[in-house]
Amino acid sequence: MKKKDCIFKMISYLIVLLMGPFLGIGQIFTKVTNGAIVSSPADSRSVNWVDVNNDGWLDLFISNGKAGGQNNMLYLNQGNGNFLAVDNDPIVLDSKPSDGATFADCDNDGDLDAYVVNWYNEDNLFYLNDGSGHFTEVIGTVSDTNGYCETAAWGDYDNDGQLDLYVTKSGPSVGTRRNQLYHNDGGATFTKILTGDMVTNSYTSRCINWTDIDLDGLPDIFVTNEGTSNTNENLYHNDGAGNFTRITTGDLLNDGGKTMSSSWADYDNDGDLDVYLTNDGSNNVLFRNDGNLIFTKMASDPVSNTNSHSFSSAWSDIDNDGDLDLFVTNSYNPTPELLHNFLYLNNGDGTFTQNFSELPATDASWSYGCAFGDYDNDGFEDLAVATVAFNGVDAPDFLYHNTPNNNHWITIKLVGRFTNKSAIGTRIHIKATINGVSVWQMREISAQSSYCGQNDLRAHFGLGDATTIDEIKIEWPSSIEETILSVAGNQFITIVEGQGILGVNQTKHSDDFFLYPNPVKSVLNIIWADKSPIVSTDIYNTLGQLVLTIPSAQQTKTVDVSSLKTGNYVVKINSEKGSSSAKFVKI
Repeated sequence: MKKKDCIFKMISYLIVLLMGPFLGIGQIFTKVTNGAIVSSPADSRSVNWVDVNNDGWLDLFISNGKAGGQNNMLYLNQGNGNFLAVDNDPIVLDSKPSDGATFADCDNDGDLDAYVVNWYNEDNLFYLNDGSGHFTEVIGTVSDTNGYCETAAWGDYDNDGQLDLYVTKSGPSVGTRRNQLYHNDGGATFTKILTGDMVTNSYTSRCINWTDIDLDGLPDIFVTNEGTSNTNENLYHNDGAGNFTRITTGDLLNDGGKTMSSSWADYDNDGDLDVYLTNDGSNNVLFRNDGNLIFTKMASDPVSNTNSHSFSSAWSDIDNDGDLDLFVTNSYNPTPELLHNFLYLNNGDGTFTQNFSELPATDASWSYGCAFGDYDNDGFEDLAVATVAFNGVDAPDFLYHNTPNNNHWITIKLVGRFTNKSAIGTRIHIKATINGVSVWQMREISAQSSYCGQNDLRAHFGLGDATTIDEIKIEWPSSIEETILSVAGNQFITIVEGQGILGVNQTKHSDDFFLYPNPVKSVLNIIWADKSPIVSTDIYNTLGQLVLTIPSAQQTKTVDVSSLKTGNYVVKINSEKGSSSAKFVKI
């Protein structure tokens, strides 16, 4: 064989090896080149896909962080693939140097409210939504920050149905680098928490994620920290009753580097959340969750072997094959030169292959926040990317439309009743038979997907060749668990807590009653959701010992549990149709 023939065959083999996972899929994304989103140059930061006017179409918020101030941008989805730039609402008339943003229904009135953080020692911005997408700025506790803030996220740390708020800070001096936690007292009023490691530690913090890392029903706080050396991430374990304990051991918390962002997702479909860390000037890294707060660094995978200046990332099943893919943004290299972003496709076996040849990986820019959302409701998640100024010149942001293929999907909106209305912190599992194999997938509803990024609050799942979901299982923070069987794919559905699919009566409850608040300190409310008469209601400890009998048989009970010791308990209701049980935590 001639030498040039041998070289040609080797090159051909490498191309097949690199491109194999993409063959047969076709072009994944098409770049949108017309419209308000991609023709408005700015020094952009955060990307948030949110339906602000409740019309069923995702709108897009992009914050701008230019020194000296620059108005943020809100684009209303017209439902035909086009967006209208809002120009007369307070949320786009701030003229502040903004960074991260987070949207959720913090007052439980049925619409998404906004919190936008500012840098350069400017106070943050808190907006309430009137339901039509019009925002009113609220001056008060959560806006008076007096510091250099990076981003924020809503999360209900005491599971009382009211969304609390955590804010990360960096800043030029140590005195400004204390993150902030605000407890939601109801009615959009807040109390600033002043004690505890989560608000007294001083780091150059970037990203915050609320996520239940150990699956105990309480959302924990994970914070990434930027630094030049020996910088650890912060994990504050939620112990209940508003108490957090800082965890300092394990590879995940001692990786080091200038960590900008963290993105949590179940990339290997094993039922727990793994995490991807992006670093500025060192290798990014994927950590696999092995349970019991043990995380394994996937050092040999391509997602962990790229040295760049990465700032954000986002997970989505972009090809709807039943596993999550990954997108990563890059910017601010010291050279300076424009950088390409990274696109990794999940091979379905716990590994990834980097795609160098297709959009969005072929665009060069300085990119910052990013997020996925299905803006045209075709069942395939699209991508928006914020671009920052390069050499002092503002640039338009990127919007990529996801090209549909033959794979199936389902998108699920959750509405809380005892849980917060936005269902933040809820975990949703689906089971489907994909390529002849029964596969469980899981999503956790989050108001912050990554640093300066918020994916669509609707849970999107790719189904591959499956046309039917065998089972949907929902774990609400209120402790309610629901199971729904045999649901058709290729549709958008809404599931209301305790009531199943909106407009469809096909819910099978694993727990036929609600307990709240959970954890509980003194008074536990028990609501019997079934219509069958109650025979008895009892409370047992984890040893199976009867500790309390509730004599009345009414549908709703208010029980004083203040005399019980702290720990886990089970409420058991015996009715004429059988018995049901649910767990609660006494704090």
